[in-house]
Amino acid sequence: MTLDGDTDLELLLRRIIREEAGITPVAPADKWRGGTFVLRPGTPGLQEKSWPIETFFHKVVMLRNRLRTLEQQVNAAELSDDVKVRLQGYISGCYGTLTSFNVLFAEEDDQFKGSGGD
Repeated sequence: MTLDGDTDLELLLRRIIREEAGITPVAPADKWRGGTFVLRPGTPGLQEKSWPIETFFHKVVMLRNRLRTLEQQVNAAELSDDVKVRLQGYISGCYGTLTSFNVLFAEEDDQFKGSGGD
């Protein structure tokens, strides 16, 4: 990103503040908007549970934001390098596990990236 003026700097600062505060604006893909997330038990006669996809999506985004904050805290902590590497490995593993939810995101940049990601 090049900073060609006050507008670019302002946008960059706003993005950093939102990300640090965990309030990044993230949109679900169009096909999921207005949809319903349904858990249907495999046992007959038990009641299914459903939520608006936006509610479920919000929870996934908050989890992603908290993982990012945890990652920043680990990087800034006064820990030995081997402990930091081990903790980073766990965090990357969490991101990798959560890649199944990438189908929900409208923008690729908002998706989870495992150890093969950036």
